[in-house]
Amino acid sequence: MSRIGLKPITIPAGVDVNVNGTTVTVKGPNGTLSMDAHPNMTVSIEGSEVIVSRPNDDKENRSLHGLTRTLIHNMVVGVTEGFKKNLEVNGVGYRVQMQGNKLVMNLGFSHQVTMEAPQGIKVECPSANAIVISGADKQMVGQFAAQVREKRPPEPYKGKGIKYAEEHIRRKEGKAGKK
Repeated sequence: MSRIGLKPITIPAGVDVNVNGTTVTVKGPNGTLSMDAHPNMTVSIEGSEVIVSRPNDDKENRSLHGLTRTLIHNMVVGVTEGFKKNLEVNGVGYRVQMQGNKLVMNLGFSHQVTMEAPQGIKVECPSANAIVISGADKQMVGQFAAQVREKRPPEPYKGKGIKYAEEHIRRKEGKAGKK
């Protein structure tokens, strides 16, 4: 039995949730998000709460129940508070900066790596070795942060590269010298 799926989603003030068949649209101060729920799931609005229910206890329906509820909850949180990912750039000569809507990174290659922020994502560089990615859509924020990190993932010997701020890099010992 899905314990997450049974929890109702409270709609905060200033947020408008519409259900049209299987399409759920959430409007708030940070924008508008919409999603198509699985046809087996029933999404309804009762007062100031969103209720997700399932037709029976089949394994697939139990899985989709919690997933659908969590996706709708993430949309509500996204349009009110938003989501944020912090990345750190470690390495001698490694630095990042914003040029308009483009993130320009010097990562030890012979060329600069340039990435354009997708629509709905805000990228900031508070310092030369920090990147803050924020937006209303949790999936898009996480995906763009992963794409930035992919340009130079942290290596285990010196820890150089781009890593999440809360990430811990397991370090390895270098070569052992001759005795």
